[in-house]
Amino acid sequence: MPDSSSLRLQFIVFSLISASFTNVYITQPVLPILQKEFGADMVIVSFSVSAVILGIALSNLAFGLVADKWPIHPIILTGGSLVALAGLVCALTRDLWVLIGARFLQGLFIPALTTCLAAYLARTLPPARLNVVMGSYVSATVVGGLGGRLLGGWIHPPLHWRYAFASASMLILLATLNAWWRLPRTPVETGSRRSAVGFLELLQRRELLSIYACAAGSFALFSTVFNYLPFRLSGEPFNFSTELTTLLYLVYVVGIFMGPTAGRMSNNLGSGNTLLVGSALLAVSLLILSLSSVAAVVIGLLSLCAGFFMVHAAAVGSLNRKLTSGQGRANALYVLFYYTGGWLGITACGFAYKLGGWEAVVALCMCLVIFPLRTGLGERKMT
Repeated sequence: MPDSSSLRLQFIVFSLISASFTNVYITQPVLPILQKEFGADMVIVSFSVSAVILGIALSNLAFGLVADKWPIHPIILTGGSLVALAGLVCALTRDLWVLIGARFLQGLFIPALTTCLAAYLARTLPPARLNVVMGSYVSATVVGGLGGRLLGGWIHPPLHWRYAFASASMLILLATLNAWWRLPRTPVETGSRRSAVGFLELLQRRELLSIYACAAGSFALFSTVFNYLPFRLSGEPFNFSTELTTLLYLVYVVGIFMGPTAGRMSNNLGSGNTLLVGSALLAVSLLILSLSSVAAVVIGLLSLCAGFFMVHAAAVGSLNRKLTSGQGRANALYVLFYYTGGWLGITACGFAYKLGGWEAVVALCMCLVIFPLRTGLGERKMT
């Protein structure tokens, strides 16, 4: 049975990470509403999601280096305060570009909470305890991603989407203060823990580049489908309300179960075969989602989540098995490619949706399946 200190640490980690990820996707289910309210192009309002993802991608490496040199507490306090402040700006502004700029600022400082906390845990906890606490970390990313969508599109529509930003700001501020106050204060030991492997050296390894491309392509596909789904479901033949569209995001909980399942599959079948199964699920999901029926949408989304989290878990596992040093930098690069892929996918598929509708988005996403598929085939050859 875990002791009280372990449970307290898991609660701190879970609350801070889930509150952080709540802010990432908060506008996703209400994009059609933002389009009407601001009288803006659908690609522009989609920046309210992709700007956060771009900010995370741009600042992640820098915060990974900062976490090796500075204590965690002032980093968390600064990052959490700025994320909360930017959220309040989003709640109050009447200018779409100010909202997008504030969202970009949130993205820039979310790694101060997520990346830096992960580095702190890896630095201070023994391996057995780290595995348990990181389980809370991974679950919190799923819960936070789902919670942000529910907060933006389901809980607050009877009032206004702006209240969702105010609520998320309060959550992140409370979680930040709790972490700042209750996380154990430990010295930063930079000398022996600093990796001798540089970013450029890691990027020169072809097998790692393949995994990074897999991360970019699979998240580009996944984020695109969920980003433009509200536009499709708000029109013919569905005519869904915002609340009903948001309800479909509950399929996201599949991620809580698929991570451990994919890990066991990788152990039994190999990471290459697991990646191939996940890629096949992604392709089948896109075909199902091209059908105009509610049942097809539900089944397609469930299959899409299963396939994506299978690919994501297998790719991360394969990456870390290939490393004997430089794990921190290698994983930071994975996050960089992952979120850059999401930003590029949302942006490019926005133009595809404008030009060819949902069918064009599905076609472009089907091309993105090539990345995890190619990585899976490469992994199979190595085993």
